[in-house]
Amino acid sequence: MRDPVTLSALTVLTPTSGPVTTIADPTLWWITIAAVLALVGFDFLITRRPHEVSMREAVGWSAFYVALPAAFGVWVWRTHGSELGLEYYTGYLVEKSLSVDNLFIFILILTSFAVPKVLQQRVLLIGIVGALIMRGAFIALGAALIARFSWMFVIFGAILLVTAWGVLRDARHGGHAVEVNELRIVRLARRWFPVTEEYDGPRMTVLAGGRRALTPLALVVIAILGTDLVFAVDSVPAVYGITGDPYLVFVTNAFALLGLRALYFVLEGLLGRLRHLGYGLAVILAFIGVKLLLHWAHGVWEWVPTVPTLASLAVIVLALAVTTVTSLRANRRDERQGESRDGRRDAAGASAHPG
Repeated sequence: MRDPVTLSALTVLTPTSGPVTTIADPTLWWITIAAVLALVGFDFLITRRPHEVSMREAVGWSAFYVALPAAFGVWVWRTHGSELGLEYYTGYLVEKSLSVDNLFIFILILTSFAVPKVLQQRVLLIGIVGALIMRGAFIALGAALIARFSWMFVIFGAILLVTAWGVLRDARHGGHAVEVNELRIVRLARRWFPVTEEYDGPRMTVLAGGRRALTPLALVVIAILGTDLVFAVDSVPAVYGITGDPYLVFVTNAFALLGLRALYFVLEGLLGRLRHLGYGLAVILAFIGVKLLLHWAHGVWEWVPTVPTLASLAVIVLALAVTTVTSLRANRRDERQGESRDGRRDAAGASAHPG
């Protein structure tokens, strides 16, 4: 049961169904969408001239995109009560965790296509815009389906459990494995359009031999947008497992995505060290999947327990903390073993060549 203060939330009736409760009236929706578009437009403005991103620039923008959702959460907490505030922060943490996992795939794609450093942030920004559009569509569809069909919680839960198994399988085999040139969407692009061998700045098409051809940058964008679709299928059900408010689902997704461009350059050299992150994400996705199934079952059989938001937050934080600590310990152990092997080789070389 939510705090009494949350009774001020707006209830919207979908055309076919029961009520969907949200804290946002149409005015707040439009203000939020306008703010998101303004931030995206500003990002396009500052990346209009391709340049290599410095660590100072990346850290500064990353700090801004952490402070902004944190401050917004304070407003949600003070205006709509502690429970909705807790749902917002928990949902944002889930989406941010999943977005960090997405960066692994982005790194693989950009590396596979040997994207020049000066073009990487423009590719990431286009991918973020695509992800915002796709997730917005999934959020609207999810809200309508949940309002009409209570068993959609079972479908969402099953999606998350299957995804969790896939993430766990990848983690056990050493991480993600993506053959970019084998992606169906990339193969289709190559089949229907000629592709040049070299990048031509930020251009995605050029005239070659009297006909329009794609540049490798276009293939990178196509691959990024294709993975955006897959990520939307996973992330939207995950945050619906934390909060049923479509507005909170949207803002948590938007805030998590908007900071990805800068976060990529901060974590590019560090992501490989979080070797156990996949295990933590698998636990989080499986946990939320089970939570959704329990939520549906509780609506059918009242004796079935549900998982409170505070418990969800505790599980998510614990999973991320444990996998971060174990990753760092494993890295230090490997470094010590490497130093020990180097020391033995040096000693063996010195004894083989005395004097």
